[in-house]
Amino acid sequence: MTTPDITLYTTGTQNGVKPGIILEELGIPYKVKNIELRKNQQYEPWFLKINPNGKIPAIVDHSKDDFPVFESTAIAIYLCENYDPEEKLLPKNDPKLRSQVIQWVMFEASGIGPTQGQSNFYCRFNPEKVPFAINKCANEIKRIYGVLNKSLEGKEYLVGNKFTLADAMSYPMVRGHFFSGVESIDEFPNLKAWVKRIDARPATQKGLNVPVPDIMKEFQENPEKLEEFEKLMHIYFKDRLKI
Repeated sequence: MTTPDITLYTTGTQNGVKPGIILEELGIPYKVKNIELRKNQQYEPWFLKINPNGKIPAIVDHSKDDFPVFESTAIAIYLCENYDPEEKLLPKNDPKLRSQVIQWVMFEASGIGPTQGQSNFYCRFNPEKVPFAINKCANEIKRIYGVLNKSLEGKEYLVGNKFTLADAMSYPMVRGHFFSGVESIDEFPNLKAWVKRIDARPATQKGLNVPVPDIMKEFQENPEKLEEFEKLMHIYFKDRLKI
């Protein structure tokens, strides 16, 4: 296996912390550059060469001819394909188990991530509250959480009863449920226990603090910080959307 030499470009959003969690769980050495979204660094020409879509996160694998990878799901699979010989997060030799993990990874990429992303906009970023949109997103998030909760019945983790990429990709979104308009997950006891279980993983906790201290934790513990953040986002989006 090639010795990894990776630079991670990201910031501490629910989506942005995913690669840091994967890198830490796999014990892959890496460098990190914090991309300041409010300064629009993600649209600078040098970054657009890495990700033409101008979004975080992204990585560059310098050990493979400065190969760039963007989109959190693509990054996670790339890292496991190249730097997970022990199959810690993604099975290679059991096709059914591998498929199950990838199915849940895609469930996050097509369902949890986009739905909570939309909800984040309407709950936190949009200068004008739209109750219909907020409620619609919250209901869909709860439906998705219900799927996870049922799938975790009698299990500690989603696939093979061990922590895999299936858990690592959904966890950062679910733990930030309050940010996405779902104040409590008490009605989903299996899911709540799963979050608490993953909270106890040291490598995952390190990843949550890359490249900045855990933002979701700060917002949950300090509501005034969340309120201050919302005000900044309202100003930012008013300018971007020309409201």
